[in-house]
Amino acid sequence: MAKKEFTYRGKTVEDLKKMSLQEFMHLLPARQRRSLKRGFTPAQQKLLAKINKGKGNIETHCRDMLIMPQMIGMTIKVYKGNGFQPVLIEGEMLGHYLGEFAMTRKRIAHSAPGVGATRSSASISVR
Repeated sequence: MAKKEFTYRGKTVEDLKKMSLQEFMHLLPARQRRSLKRGFTPAQQKLLAKINKGKGNIETHCRDMLIMPQMIGMTIKVYKGNGFQPVLIEGEMLGHYLGEFAMTRKRIAHSAPGVGATRSSASISVR
């Protein structure tokens, strides 16, 4: 069976890349449309310039940058608080923010209870 081609609101990736920003805005949900309508911040404009030049190894602190059609297929390193996490941009990510794909918090796994633990808390964690 052939793999189904990705579409975003009925438009293929090629159609989306040819669209102007205004046309793409009308496909997005209200929150994302509003953030684009306000314009890009200077940091976001700098990131877009790097993307449009086609530079490789792009690192950014702009976690609030919307994923645009021209980013599809690129790997962008997004800052997550202690380093940069590479994020491969796919079609399904359109309209989301870069920060959604670079988690800032780790899963916590506690070990055995400490020295000053009460007897009841010490017996709970024994397995």
